[in-house]
Amino acid sequence: MSGLVGAGNRGPLDPVLDQMMAKQKIGFDKAQVFDFAALTALPAVSIRPTLEYDGKPRRLKDPLVMDVLQASGVKVNDKTTIFMRAVDGCTARLSAADARKYRYIVATHLDGQPMALGGLGPLWGVYDADRFQTWRPSR
Repeated sequence: MSGLVGAGNRGPLDPVLDQMMAKQKIGFDKAQVFDFAALTALPAVSIRPTLEYDGKPRRLKDPLVMDVLQASGVKVNDKTTIFMRAVDGCTARLSAADARKYRYIVATHLDGQPMALGGLGPLWGVYDADRFQTWRPSR
């Protein structure tokens, strides 16, 4: 995680070792890195939305986005903008107010199994759309 992190636990982007981010023209002076164990050690939340991919309710779990931000030392207010970037560079914009209200999670598990890279994982910023069917992201 980069941006308004606190002290961070790693230095700036290394164009040699951070190839994917460098190719996506991402830059930062410091960041907060979570390995899988650190991320899954945060308090977990479970949701059960119906996935658009197969039309079935699926159990997703792990920390709230807001808890990940807090663990990163980010000082958040409702006007804070969060950008979640996928491995392929696709970016979703989300306000902190919406992340809090709709209880977005950083899912690491689908139906009790870790999500694999190349599928829906290894991480997925998601909320329980079945509970908030009329919601659309604020602009």
